[in-house]
Amino acid sequence: MKTEQDKNIPYKTYLDESELPKSWYNVRADMKNKPAPLLNPATHEVMKAEDLAPVFCDELIKQELDNDTAYFDIPSEILDFYKMYRPSPLIRAYFLEEKLQTPAKIYYKFEGNNTSGSHKLNSAIAQAYYAKKQGLKGVTTETGAGQWGTALSMACSYFDLDCKVYMVKVSYEQKPFRREVMRTYGASVTPSPSMETEIGKKILAAHPGTTGSLGCAISEAVEKATSTPGYRYVLGSVLNQVLLHQSVIGLETKAALDKLGVKADIIIGCAGGGSNLGGLISPFMGEKLRGEADYRIIAVEPASCPSLTRGKYAYDFCDTGMVCPLAKMYTLGHDYIPAPNHAGGLRYHGMSSTLSQLYDDGLMEAVSVPQTKVFEAAEEFARVEGILPAPESSHAIRVAIDEALKCKETGEEKTIVFGLTGTGYFDMVAYEKFHDGLMEDYIPTDAELNESFAKLPKMD
Repeated sequence: MKTEQDKNIPYKTYLDESELPKSWYNVRADMKNKPAPLLNPATHEVMKAEDLAPVFCDELIKQELDNDTAYFDIPSEILDFYKMYRPSPLIRAYFLEEKLQTPAKIYYKFEGNNTSGSHKLNSAIAQAYYAKKQGLKGVTTETGAGQWGTALSMACSYFDLDCKVYMVKVSYEQKPFRREVMRTYGASVTPSPSMETEIGKKILAAHPGTTGSLGCAISEAVEKATSTPGYRYVLGSVLNQVLLHQSVIGLETKAALDKLGVKADIIIGCAGGGSNLGGLISPFMGEKLRGEADYRIIAVEPASCPSLTRGKYAYDFCDTGMVCPLAKMYTLGHDYIPAPNHAGGLRYHGMSSTLSQLYDDGLMEAVSVPQTKVFEAAEEFARVEGILPAPESSHAIRVAIDEALKCKETGEEKTIVFGLTGTGYFDMVAYEKFHDGLMEDYIPTDAELNESFAKLPKMD
């Protein structure tokens, strides 16, 4: 039954271009407990800007290390690009509410309204801009499901930069069309681990026939960048700078809700490395940290790669090849290679240091869900809301439905907001396996995780 307020709330709410956020918000500025610093893997000393310079762009290093500046102005060139697809819509899921017969009010922020198909373009264009500004020839990166590689290839094409992508082998094989989009935009795409790099050769020797992981692909991309003059490495998730750029998602969401006179009770995002979740929750978490409002914030991860719910909070390598700095995060261990599930963008062994700290401080919750339940939710959503969701996004859909059904039991009219990170049109192999009953729910045993935990770096 719609209330009078509901009647005034449209199915889709678009902000005007003039209302596009002019600054990114840095949630670290409001955190009492700052995320732990990156450490040199050899000396365990805190990494300084000069230590990171061979790997990352200079301006991005400044953003990465700045825990105190609350807002960073978005350069006009990036704002101009954002206007191609931003502001993105905030959608009231009236049809899903009706199907569930729930008193809950469900909203989702849809980030799939661009050619890359996901939220990843928000940071890709920023990182490409700073690389071009620095006078670089090109960048290297990794990609899991392919959304980040696709977004970065688009951004590099826009700024006439070379783009070298190492794509997790299982996704490279499952998603050939995603690969071809990257190549259309001028990127070269290599299945990882590969024989192109020394790290790749070592991983293949240690794990013959491996389907790869984001940790493996990161190692190869970093090696390629640091061994090629005029190149730097860029990352699509995990890092503070990426969460900063992605804050545009949450800032738009908050602005649209405020415009509608709506306050969220529960905010839900899928969690792999943390880019979408961190971006969506940032302004809401800021209010929570400042004591201005309270929200229940839920991170949703795959049961096959449960870094928050079953991982250790410890310093670990960000990559399998152990060439990256040490980050303190919730981790399954850098040597952990997840099962080849179909949410490739969530197959990362660790979690953003910023989100790890917030989770450890009890400021947000985390749940893990098996992939068959995720695809059940994806199909139910697609049938009533008309969008075919990405497997990653569908983790958030699963828990949004679960929370809405709890409201049905209690009669509570809670307002639920979740992030729909992108579309699943290149994920049809996954949907096919689900429909054919061939999808498996792999959940690692404690013994498997303990074996991986045993290889965590020994800290002083």
